[in-house]
Amino acid sequence: MSENRSLEGRIAVITGASAGIGRAIAQHLASHGAGVVLNARRASKLQTLSEEINTQFGQFNGKTRAIFAPGDAADESVVDSMLQSAADHFGVQPDLVVVNAGRGLNGSVMTSDVNEWEEMVRTNLLGAALLIRKAGLGLVALQESRVWPTKAADLVVLGSTVGRHISPFSSMYGSTKFAVNSLAEAARREIGPKGVRVTLIEPGIVKSEFQQVAGYDESKFGQLMDKYSPVLEPNDIARGIAFVCSQPAGVHFCDLMIRGTRQDYP
Repeated sequence: MSENRSLEGRIAVITGASAGIGRAIAQHLASHGAGVVLNARRASKLQTLSEEINTQFGQFNGKTRAIFAPGDAADESVVDSMLQSAADHFGVQPDLVVVNAGRGLNGSVMTSDVNEWEEMVRTNLLGAALLIRKAGLGLVALQESRVWPTKAADLVVLGSTVGRHISPFSSMYGSTKFAVNSLAEAARREIGPKGVRVTLIEPGIVKSEFQQVAGYDESKFGQLMDKYSPVLEPNDIARGIAFVCSQPAGVHFCDLMIRGTRQDYP
């Protein structure tokens, strides 16, 4: 991972940072100069990642570059804690929030496990909406205290290609991402005029532990990835996010879909 300083001085909060795309995002933002607050349920993994970031990228304005605030990102008290942790540790409000926490679910509305629906909707949709709201309000207040357009403020929301292009093989998961896509665009229209960039990231197939947690058939999904290989890796998504957030405050890549070159569907 190459190091540059295009995010020097920025404070980022990343949910779902213990593995996969979230972990890669945290590493890339730190490599670009940001201080980072890491959130996920698995505190031990967050501790390991924060130690790696602090060792590799050094301090942030005399403070530890990476800290972590573990817990369920759909829990309001945890959301409040992670945002407050950033302000308490770094002495300023975060100006880059990544709404990444989420989970998949194998199967369609006809075949997926009904018992998994409620938890997935809570995590993917309600948790995302809560963080969009809380972070959005904070970012607006931050921008109101600045002289526009001296500094950027970013709210990055992870959607999916199946949130735009219907896949009958993962339609329950896709329905939550359709909703997230809508929330992100609505938030962009509402707080964009106030100087906050709301960016929707729509990854295609990314090889990570996501597939196993979602319950995808290893053999069948492996064949799909072989068909499209090389499929994306978490670093590919993280690199795109770092690029988007590194733009001047008046420039906004508001919707970024990222697919592997050979992926024709979805």
